[in-house]
Amino acid sequence: MSINDIRKQLRVKRRSLSPQLQHSASEQLASYLCNESVFTDAQKIGFYIANDGEIDPAALMASAENLNKQCFLPIVGPNKTNNLYFGPFDANTKLKPNRYGILEPSFDEGKIVFPQSLDVLFMPLVGFDRQGNRIGMGGGYYDRALAFMKEQETSSLTLVGLAHSIQEVPQISSQSWDIPLHLIATEKELICARPR
Repeated sequence: MSINDIRKQLRVKRRSLSPQLQHSASEQLASYLCNESVFTDAQKIGFYIANDGEIDPAALMASAENLNKQCFLPIVGPNKTNNLYFGPFDANTKLKPNRYGILEPSFDEGKIVFPQSLDVLFMPLVGFDRQGNRIGMGGGYYDRALAFMKEQETSSLTLVGLAHSIQEVPQISSQSWDIPLHLIATEKELICARPR
């Protein structure tokens, strides 16, 4: 089965979860991640706005805001560029849909940060295995934004994939451009794929 076939199947699977299951998964994820050092020790945290059945980090982001942590959301580069940037987010930030219909902050060059300056990046994914490999939506945005980690083994950025437990697959063939995750968090557990 091809990666595209697996991606299609997993997207259908996560979209089929009821709103109640989606909500409880988000709450469960936040309730235990809030006590994990990957969250408690971080000051600058990258999140995302859930879309297409992705597990929703909104409750975790609200906790981060309450603790005065700096939150950032991905911004798809303007003018059809395929770059991913991160813009600051708080309760007063106005969001607008990007070209994929996903809400994001406005692109403001003076406020943009690059992933290198984040402590932890919570990433959406379509599928994952326990070795830290992920299947994304296929656009390569995160892989391009994180390409620096191939050269900088000393980067302090921790990559955490967030997913519903039903998105786990036994094994994903990694490509040369793939950046593996350090941790995967589901509504049930925290999986350490690549110890620091």
